[in-house]
Amino acid sequence: MKEINDQAVQQVEEKALAIRRHIVAMLCEAGSGHTGGSLSASDIVACLYFWEMKIDPAHPDWADRDRFVLSKGHAAPVLYAALAERGYFSPEKLMTLRKLGSPLQGHPDKRKLPGVEASTGSLGQGISWAVGMALAGKMDKKDSRIYAMVGDGELEEGMVWEASMAAAHYELDNLLVFVDHNGLQIDGRITDVMSPEPISDKFRAFGWEVMSIDGHDIRAIMKALNNAKNVKGKPVVIVAETTKGKGCSFMENKVEWHGTAPNKEEAGKALAELV
Repeated sequence: MKEINDQAVQQVEEKALAIRRHIVAMLCEAGSGHTGGSLSASDIVACLYFWEMKIDPAHPDWADRDRFVLSKGHAAPVLYAALAERGYFSPEKLMTLRKLGSPLQGHPDKRKLPGVEASTGSLGQGISWAVGMALAGKMDKKDSRIYAMVGDGELEEGMVWEASMAAAHYELDNLLVFVDHNGLQIDGRITDVMSPEPISDKFRAFGWEVMSIDGHDIRAIMKALNNAKNVKGKPVVIVAETTKGKGCSFMENKVEWHGTAPNKEEAGKALAELV
């Protein structure tokens, strides 16, 4: 169990802010990409990379590392920003997002960028990767943990629930999945497109331990991560209530910012708020 104190919370909050600033800057430079869901996930990803996970940027293939799988792969900017801040590569490389020949493609590519654990973007496949990693870890008697993040719209994919059944069946208590529950997907509100609600009840029925938190409250995220380690014999899902476009007032809860990059004027406005 890790100690939660004001200093640790403040440090992660500062990293989450830096991640958001990187997201806005790199998407503006690229001229395309997914802004809203990258910003909504920033606090959770910051907690994982700067407080929770056992990783070594100097040795990204370390066999005993913890692993994070971004199943909602279109939110790649949040992962790239975290990897850069954590020291996997220079932050200057973030400005090559989506450019020809760059390892920072629109969706994560594990073959091209150290620190990326799975090539994701086809929704539902990332959580399936994570279940396989967790099962392999169990079989190899590793004490490392597997973390994954799915979008709430992604829960409309059938293979998410096949993976969830397998995770419970094999008692994968080394697996923790975050649901980025911001309520919006590319076509509108998740409840209008194809409602996956009630999300917590569904995972509970599939045999998971379920927690619900404010996904922007760093202290709450830390507490949930600590509590998850006490769960034995089943996987854990943390349903995190978040806001699409969090941190940029004119983007928040706006479905049009799902897959839209800010122009220079909009980026300047956003960065002025992210201080």
